[in-house]
This record gives sequence, structure tokens and C-alpha cells, in this order.
Amino acid sequence: MKRIAISFSLAALAAAVFLAPAAHGDEGMWLFNNPPKKLLKDKYGFDPGDEWYQHLQRASVRFNSGGSGSFVSSDGLVLTNHHVGADALQKLSSKDKDYLAAGFHVKTRAEEIKCLDLELNVLMNIEDVTAEVNAAVKPGMSMADAEKARRAAMNTIEQQSLEKTGLRSDVVTLYHGGLYHLYRFKKYTDVRLVFAPEHAIAFFGGDPDNFEYPRYDLDICFFRVYENDKPAKIEHFLKWSHTGAGDGELVFVSGHPGRTDRLDTVAHLEFLRDRVLPATLQRIFRREVLLRAYSERGVENARRALDDLFGVENGRKAQLGRLAGLQDPAVMDAKRADEKAFRAAVDKDPKLREVSGAAWDDVAKAIRTWEKVYRRSVLLEQGAGFNCELFHIARTLTRMAEEDKKPNADRLREYRQSNRESIEQAVFSEAPIYNDLEIVKLADSLSFFMEQAGADDELVQKVLAGKSPGQRAAQLIEGTTLADVAARRKLAEGGLAAVESSKDPMIELARLVDAPARAVRKITEQEVDEPLRQAYAKLATARFAVSGTDVYPDATFTLRLAFGTVRGYTELGHEQPPWTTMGGTFEHAAAHANRDPFALPQSWIDRKDRLNPGTPFNFVSTADIIGGNSGSPLVDRQGQFVGIIFDGNLQSLVWDFVFTEKEGRAISVHSAAIEEALRKIYDAGTLADELGLNQANGSR
Repeated sequence: MKRIAISFSLAALAAAVFLAPAAHGDEGMWLFNNPPKKLLKDKYGFDPGDEWYQHLQRASVRFNSGGSGSFVSSDGLVLTNHHVGADALQKLSSKDKDYLAAGFHVKTRAEEIKCLDLELNVLMNIEDVTAEVNAAVKPGMSMADAEKARRAAMNTIEQQSLEKTGLRSDVVTLYHGGLYHLYRFKKYTDVRLVFAPEHAIAFFGGDPDNFEYPRYDLDICFFRVYENDKPAKIEHFLKWSHTGAGDGELVFVSGHPGRTDRLDTVAHLEFLRDRVLPATLQRIFRREVLLRAYSERGVENARRALDDLFGVENGRKAQLGRLAGLQDPAVMDAKRADEKAFRAAVDKDPKLREVSGAAWDDVAKAIRTWEKVYRRSVLLEQGAGFNCELFHIARTLTRMAEEDKKPNADRLREYRQSNRESIEQAVFSEAPIYNDLEIVKLADSLSFFMEQAGADDELVQKVLAGKSPGQRAAQLIEGTTLADVAARRKLAEGGLAAVESSKDPMIELARLVDAPARAVRKITEQEVDEPLRQAYAKLATARFAVSGTDVYPDATFTLRLAFGTVRGYTELGHEQPPWTTMGGTFEHAAAHANRDPFALPQSWIDRKDRLNPGTPFNFVSTADIIGGNSGSPLVDRQGQFVGIIFDGNLQSLVWDFVFTEKEGRAISVHSAAIEEALRKIYDAGTLADELGLNQANGSR
């Protein structure tokens, strides 16, 4: 399950709209400050106490690249997926040292390599700031004024919290206006690579096996966090289970699901089905063809594009699964029935009808506005017309200079002062940028911009400046100095005056595009996002009244707790086992003639006889997960690490909209397989010995 990019635009997220009815089966992405205690006690007899939840919360890690992880020793050792760590691996690699493909393993800590721009966050505490945010929006305010007031309140709360605590502080919108919580994170920016297996086994089976089961992937990657140039001392880390989880065992997932859209109104879902998902797939198909053609030109090209290509391949399968779910009449009929029943309950109560009765119409109205600006928003504000790293850098520098002129309360959310360190870490990253790949990506996206907006569009003509998309892309990439980090720093230090006077062609392009992009963003935020937020808040109030408050909100890339049992399933009359075995990996390779992407690394071939073939490798559970959960730890009742989420099966892709555990499953790497591979394939006994170890007293 590929890490996902997170956007804070409500419309861009196609966000959830009202609260869920009571969860069914093992459904739920629960807040750590409101875990499903009664449900777990009644169904599983599990009632661990608040300390259990707090320990798991603080042992969990969020990657700024969009995935999850966990601390697995007291010396700052972090475990996540290989595909979550792939961005860092790619940036550390070169033509001569390809860590993404060949893997990475050190014998001593002195050899651990510092990542270029990786940020890890650990949730320390949560504070309810709903009253403060809501108080900023006064009765009778226009939608535009309400959006500005809400944004100002959130920016201010975050900055005050940062100054008071020193912790990263993010105001999170839950139930889409029902609640606002302030999440405070311990932030780590000195993150070093410790271990990664070869890409061939981390993504064994490649695109054909992605979102499939049975699976045989060692999708793991180890990092270590440092403070003051020494391994950070971690109080909350997960003890290691050498045996892992068994069939039918209760397991828990602690991770950062990116988003779900299970609770959208029917009108909202129809817009996703008919407009958003088809357009998204069109872009994905186009980029996949582009990156494949580029990759086939040579080995070095393939290395440079590998992480990007994996992302679009993964996105293609994921979005096709989402679209298939919304194209299923059974899914949509169930959504219509749920909405009809909910509306009937609201209509029966005069007070609820007065407060919430018009909310569905308000959602539909906002979506009609969204439809009008959708294409322009995707092209300009979301950047689909300018798909390259150097343009993204130019836009960030341009907007940072412009936003710095404003009071913190008035800035765009991503440029608020409390987020400044994270922005600078990204924009001043020393990660390599490859001009040839940048040119082909930008040329294709400029061509896409021309197709979508029309050749006669005034902005298209200004952007292309009388040249073809390919010629213009080459001119921009070859003419810019922004690949040089020193040049970026000089522009940032010069502020708005330096940006406005810059003759760098990419900065000039960013300035040209900025005004129309801001214009469409303003419409989206004030005429789509804010009306949707207010409508959803009314629906949230109604849902609380109708169904009670013991419900979970849709995913928001914030820490959540899910649970389920290790359990196989029946697919087309065939029984799928709860787990695969390490020995089965070699059989799976042989069944595909040992050809790529089913060709095992030489390390596995050479050491096959060392392995216990019956060791569980990958396993499935009914735990409720989605994109962003990649790298999430699975723990047992004792809080011991028993596995790591890396994917879901095809049947789980509909979980974006509706949860069902009949065939949908989360897929994980078993803890026993991780230890077996480290010791017997990679001779990484020292690393294996550290798992779950308290270095201070040597205990596990």
C-alpha cells in the first residue's frame, strides 16, 4: 500500500460528511482519546486500562512521506515499510550506490546514513479546542469571512501551542466540523537509515501481486532517530513477539490512515464516481506510460524513476478499486438507503430538522460550485499542469515570500509559522534532482495543461511562450538555478523583493501561475470547503442526536486505533489461508519461472537452506486499514509487536467507502519472518537482537 500524499483542502480530499452509525464487525479507525473500550470489552473481553493505549500511542510514529511506523527499541530504532522508506532510499542513492534496489545494511551505528529531509512525528497529547475554533466564526458571517476567521483561529492556536510547548502543533478537523482537536507531536529530523532489504523481495511479485493475496513480501525498513548526534532514548517502544500472531488471535493496528470517504452524502459520492475518480485515473494512466517509456531507455533511467513509477502503478490499482466500489449498485443502493433513513430521522424531530434539514441541499450546492472549478483547480492549484520537482520548489519559495508579509493568522494553512521548519526542511533538501526526468515530466504535464484548458487559453499561451510543451519544458529546466540548494536559500533570504526581481525562468513561471492558482483556491476554500464544512457540521450534530456519540470519525492522517482478528477468507470458492510461509516464497517464484518481478534476490537463493520453510511470512486480518496505514505496527493483547501492515487485498479497496470483512483483509509481514530473515538471510543478528530491547537494562 503506497504512502499517500495528504492535502488539507476539504474539497480536494472529497471529505467525509456525516458521522458513522454504530460500527459493524471489526470496523473502525478510532481516536486514541476515545477508543472503543466498551466494544472491545463486550466482544473480546479486552479491557487493558488507559496506560495500554497511551503506551501504544507514544510508540507509534508518523512519516512525513505519508506512512506509519513504530519504535521497536529504546535506542530510537524505528520500523516501517520498505515502500514508506523508499523516498528516503531513493534520495540517498546514486548511479553507483542504489540502496532502493540493492538494499542497505550496516554493521555499526557509525555507518548509519542521515536521511536528507525525513521528518518523523510522535503524538504526545491531544487537546479539544472545538470551542475556541467555533467561537471565531460569528453568526451571520459570510462564507468567505467564516473561512478566514476559522483559518486565523487555527493558525493562532497552533503557533501559541508551539511557543508554549516546543512541540509540533496541528489543529485537526474531525467529523468535519463536529470537533477540532489540537495534536501535539514530538518531532525528529535527524533520522538515519539502518537497514533495508532488496527491492526484489520488499516488493516481490511487483505490480501483478500488488493488492493481491497470497503474498510473499519482506516489506520492511529500519531507521533510527537521533538527538544531539546520539540515538534518542525512547521510553515507549514495542516489545517484540518472537512467535507472532496465530490464527484467530485479536490484533490491534496503530497507524495514520490517510482518508476515508465512507460517510459522504450520495450526491458527493456520485461526484467522486462520475468526475473525480475518472479524471484522476486519466492522469495516472498518462503518467504511468510516460514513466515506463522513460525507464526503458536505460538502467540508470529505471533507477531514477523507480519510486515515481511504483507510486503511479499503486495509485492506478487503488483508484480503479475505489471506482469499482462506487460503480457497484449494491454499494450505492446501501448508501441511498442509509441516507434516506437518516433524513427521515431528522425530519421527524422539529429541532433537528430546523438545524440540519437543509444540510444535504447545502452539500449538493457546494458540489455544483466545485464542478465548475474542478478542472482549473487540478491544473493550477494542485499542480497537475506543472508536474515536476523544480516547479514545486519555485512555487514554495514564491508563496513563502508572499505569505511572510502577512500576519501569521492570515496565512495559507501550509505557510503558518508553526509549520515553517517542516517547509524549510523540504524546500532546502539536498535530494538529487535529475534534469532529464524533470524535462519529460514537465513536458507531459504542460501538454496535459494545453489539452485540458485549450490551446487558445490565455494562461496556456503565456506559460508556453510560443514554444511546444517539450521545448518549453527543456528551456525551463535547463535555465533554472533551483537545483542548487544555495540558490534556493539566497532567494528565501532575500524575501519578496528577491523573488519579485528574480529572472530565474522557473520562479517567473511560478509567479505567472500564482495569481490564477490563488484565485481558484480562494473559490474552493470559500465557496466549496467552507459550505461543505458547515453543512457537515450540521449533519454531525444530527448524527450525534440520532446515533449517539460512540462513533469514530473518518480518517484524517492522524493516529488511529483499529482492531481485528487473524483470519483467512473464501475467494471464488477457494480458501485463502491466514498466512503464507517463507518456504512458499520459493514455490511462488518457481511458478513464475523466476522471472521479474518474481525473481528472488541472490541473497535468498544462496541462503534458502538456512531458513525454516514453515515460518509464517505474510498474514491477513480483519483490521480496518486504508492508505497511510502502511508501516503500522500490529500488536497483541500484551502490546507486543506481532506484524507490520503493508497492504490490503483487492476486496479491501472498497473500504474507502464502506467496510466489510467478508473478504476484505489487511495484509502484514509476520514478526517471526522479520527475525528469521534478519538472522538467516542478512546475517543481521545484532539488529535482530535489538528488537524490543531496552538498552538501558538489557531487558525485553
